This record gives sequence, structure tokens and C-alpha cells, in this order.
Amino acid sequence: MVKAMTALDDVRTDPPATVGVGQAALRDQNLAVVATLAFAADEPVSRAAIAAASGLTRSTVSRLVDELLAGGVLRELPRQVAGRGRPATPLAPARGTLVGLGLEVSPSYLGARLVDLSGDVVAERVLPAHLERSDAPEVLGRLGRLAAHVLAESADDWTALAGVRLAVPGLVDSAGRVLRAPNLGWREVSPTDHLDAAALAVAGGHSGPPPAVGVGNEADFAALAHALDAPGRPAGSANFFYVSADIGIGGACVVDGVPARGRHGWAGEIGHTLVDPAGPQCTCGARGCLEQYAGRDALLAAAGLDLETTAEALARAARTPGRAQEAVAQAGRALGVAISNVVNLIDVDDVVLGGQFVPLVPALRPALEEELRRRVLAAPWLDVTLRPGEGGLPALTGAAFAALGDVVAGPSAWLQVA
Repeated sequence: MVKAMTALDDVRTDPPATVGVGQAALRDQNLAVVATLAFAADEPVSRAAIAAASGLTRSTVSRLVDELLAGGVLRELPRQVAGRGRPATPLAPARGTLVGLGLEVSPSYLGARLVDLSGDVVAERVLPAHLERSDAPEVLGRLGRLAAHVLAESADDWTALAGVRLAVPGLVDSAGRVLRAPNLGWREVSPTDHLDAAALAVAGGHSGPPPAVGVGNEADFAALAHALDAPGRPAGSANFFYVSADIGIGGACVVDGVPARGRHGWAGEIGHTLVDPAGPQCTCGARGCLEQYAGRDALLAAAGLDLETTAEALARAARTPGRAQEAVAQAGRALGVAISNVVNLIDVDDVVLGGQFVPLVPALRPALEEELRRRVLAAPWLDVTLRPGEGGLPALTGAAFAALGDVVAGPSAWLQVA
């Protein structure tokens, strides 16, 4: 298991402090250390590797691992022989036990995705919809029914619902209240008032306490899905700026694998940064916002295409001279202005373009990079990487990962539930 130990080097922990800590609290802390190391490893890891990385004794690690196995947090794989000595039993995140439910309200769809601790999608459902200027209680009622359906149809594939996270394209405060979602037409909405956590808990026919329901910004959750390969397991890049595109445009700055939400939780609203003070009026009430040049509806209107046209079809149209090509170039210039400001302000050199931008990156790149070269002060010394994000509605995945992150960080709370 030499390679597995190497995988833990970047998440090595100091030996847990014991002064003034009760036995129960110390046990909970040690369980979290063991779980964190096991989940962070990029391949199955042995008890010995965890002991070496954590500073805990092998007997302590073995006892804690047994608890995590019994609680459905970890699973054992077939034993492997590595060099001399006793065969090692690899450990990996459990499958089909604890699950996290990611929900999303978009102007274009309602979505629900159920993910287990290994990162596998257990069940999902996405319903296309037109939710601009929608009624929040009615939409959230529909979403609750969709979520209950996903939980019920997959009930045999999991044992306990660890948590629920809802992604919304707008300003969300620390209490989970949606202060403003311009492209939904929502203002000062508390989604948890309209999502019945108790009903979700029993939708799959399982007993247990109602899951914690959290609400967050769509771009933050989508960025988290790019920062993690699975719950608790870091992806290749831990520091980047993520741009999310649909009708609106959102953003998130990821620092050390965590979206930096700002003091009030509102950081990253790049879609409402200024491109041209004399530009068209935005849904937010201001003029010349980035969304009015690079948002989906604005792009399609400028290209002379129907608003139902897919991003892939727009990308194909932009390959030949014409309105579509010029509209995408204009969007690239606007994005370049906005992203240049981001780079100048926070010194980031890795930019991920997600959502509707994924298939458009090749067409956007020339104008976008030209603006970066012109406007970024450090351009002669800084190589800003532009790369497409992952498709497949990443905010749903990130929301589920966030719910399961609570299990990784505090597994003791779930050992009697799973």
C-alpha cells in the first residue's frame, strides 16, 4: 500500500490534541480524522496508511475503522499483498448506504440528484421548465414532490438520507434565505419554509431524523463539484474561478478546494458586474451587466436564433461567419472584460467556464483571451488558463457533495443511523 500512503501526504493531519477533551469528544474527533483521510485518498487506503498519516496508533485506527464499517461510512475491499508482511485490507467510501440529495431550481429546469458516499449517482430526475418570474411556493412545492419521487423510486438502493442542499441562482444569506434571484423573479424567499424535511425523510420508507436542508448559490455548488472528485476527495485543481452560465451568469472563487462565499455569502456575482454603463438594462435593474452580453437568452437573441436553441447548436452556428459568430465574439469580449477584473482583483490564474459556456469555449476563446492580454496588469508574467467545466448540471452534484461533506467531517452522528 505504498502508493496509497503517498495519496495521503497532502492531507496529513497532526496528532489529535487531548488536553481538556472528554473521551466522547476525542472519539468523535478521531473518527473525523480517520474518515477524512480515507475519503481524501485517491485510491483505497489501508489502516496502516491512515495510522501513519494521522499519528494515531494502529490499534486506535483499527477500532475506529470498525465503527465506520459498521455504520456504513466505509467499506472493505479484497485484501492485497504489498511486499512482506500481512496482507493489507483496502478501505474505501461505502456505497449504497448514506446518501446526499442535491436539488436545484433553475430558470430552465427543476432537478434532483441522489449521490452516495462513493460519489456514485443513485438516482436523479430533471424536469425542463420555464421558471422566469415564477411563484416561489408553487415551484418549491413541485420540487419537493420531485425530490420525494426520486427518493421513493430508489429506496432499495440506500439506507439513510444524510442531508439535502438546494441550489438557487441568486443571493443567499447565511440563514438560507434567497434575498434576490432576478432570473426567477424571487425576492426574500425562505425555501425551507416550503420544503418539508420530515416528508423527505420518510419518502423512501426509511426511519431516522429529518435531514438538514441547506440552501446555497448555484455557482458555489457547481464550483464545489469541480473542486471535488467525490465527497471529501479533492480534484486536481484547488484554486480557480468558476463561471456558471445559463440565462444568468454566476461565479465562485475556489480557494484551497472551498468556494469563498464572502462575509455575507454573496461573493462571485460576476454576471452583474459592469461591462458597459450605457448597455442594455438587466433583470437586476442596472445597465450593461455581463449577463446582457453573455447570458443564454442575450446571446441567442444577438445571434438571431430561437431561445430554445441549445448551446451546442449555437457553437455549431458560430463556426461560420454571420450573426451567431459575431454574437459569440461579443460575448467573449464582455467575458474578457469581466474576467480581467476578477484576475486583477484576486490574482487567480485558472478560470473554468461552465454551464452553457462549455461547448462555446473554443468560439469564445479568441476574443476573451485578447481582452485578458489587454486588461490584465500582470499579463506579461501571468498565464491565465481558460478551460471548459464539466457538463451534466454540476450544481446538483455539488449540492449532494455538500450534504455528504457533513458525514465526512462528523461521521459519529451517523453511526447509529445508517
